[in-house]
Amino acid sequence: MSDGPVKTRSEGSILEVTLDRPKANAIDLVTSRMMGEVFRAFRDDPELRVAILTGGGDKFFCPGWDLKAAADGDAVDGDYGVGGFGGLQELRDMNKPVISAINGIACGGGLELALSGDILLAADHASFALPEIRSGTVADAASVKLPKRIPYHIAMELLLTGRWFDADEAHRWGLVNEIVPADQLMTRAWELARLLASGPPLVYAAIKEIVRDAEDSKFQDAMNHITQRQLRSVDVLYASEDQMEGARAFAEKRDPVWQGK
Repeated sequence: MSDGPVKTRSEGSILEVTLDRPKANAIDLVTSRMMGEVFRAFRDDPELRVAILTGGGDKFFCPGWDLKAAADGDAVDGDYGVGGFGGLQELRDMNKPVISAINGIACGGGLELALSGDILLAADHASFALPEIRSGTVADAASVKLPKRIPYHIAMELLLTGRWFDADEAHRWGLVNEIVPADQLMTRAWELARLLASGPPLVYAAIKEIVRDAEDSKFQDAMNHITQRQLRSVDVLYASEDQMEGARAFAEKRDPVWQGK
């Protein structure tokens, strides 16, 4: 496991990333750049298939931007590094599954970071807010993401009021996939990660790229990009050994063996 505010450990093809910066796991520019390097390395490592992102301790996942660092000179529009704030939400071509294991308070940029995961698990005591409105600034990434994830009028209420809400409400609106007892959160995250790691990585890559491409495309345009193999991950998948392995395994009534090539 690495030292410093961004700790990592791996098991097989799974990488666990822990933001561990007491007291609250707030992110300054240095930490953001470190996280970006970690997630870029994960993205580019063919041996790694799934990542879990969580926070150190049992109270905070992440409260977002470190205001104390800002007071000491960190510019809010400074160099966050590759992947933007927290190293993940603007990282290009992230075609591997990421699980956010929300172990406590996730507010402001911390909630935006959690939303960068593909699957969100929340400890039963987790709480959430987008309080930027109260300090006269904008929750920029959340303003883009949230109305696409939950009903528009709920997203707007949360953005315009900055109010707190608990894990039950987050689950009710579909913001998180599951609520898990706090002492079982990481066990569940690793259980899910192992399930995903056993699946076909080239298909995961294609799914993630298709979803990104389709977000702002008309249906037929998105379908044309797929069927005409204009998306790199789809082109790689259709020409892969794994594509043939899936068909053979089905015909032979056995479990496929995915090689990621």
